[in-house]
Amino acid sequence: MMTDAGDRLSVTFGALADPTRRAILARLTRGDSSVSALAAPFDISLPAVSRHLKVLEQAGLVSRGREGKWRPCRLEASPIREVAIWAGEYRRFWEQSLEKLDDVLGEMKAKGTKDGKRG
Repeated sequence: MMTDAGDRLSVTFGALADPTRRAILARLTRGDSSVSALAAPFDISLPAVSRHLKVLEQAGLVSRGREGKWRPCRLEASPIREVAIWAGEYRRFWEQSLEKLDDVLGEMKAKGTKDGKRG
């Protein structure tokens, strides 16, 4: 059974799966921006950028404010933090795997030296 946190991760990963949406998030790390400014580097229409922003909003990655006529888009990083925490749980696995590889390489190098071979 999937928990609410699992559901949120699925939605976040779904939003992050698209390179355009990742590029939009990268731009928002530099500060709030308008939709037109976010759309500028892409060869897609404003409505297409708005659809990407809607997906990011639904995932909780972006919020839109209102300051007079300006509606800035703002990065909301907490879902990314949840992804980092989830991925961090696999760090021990990768570290152990790399340590095992290092051990094997060390043994191979030691064996090569004993046999008179150069590593």
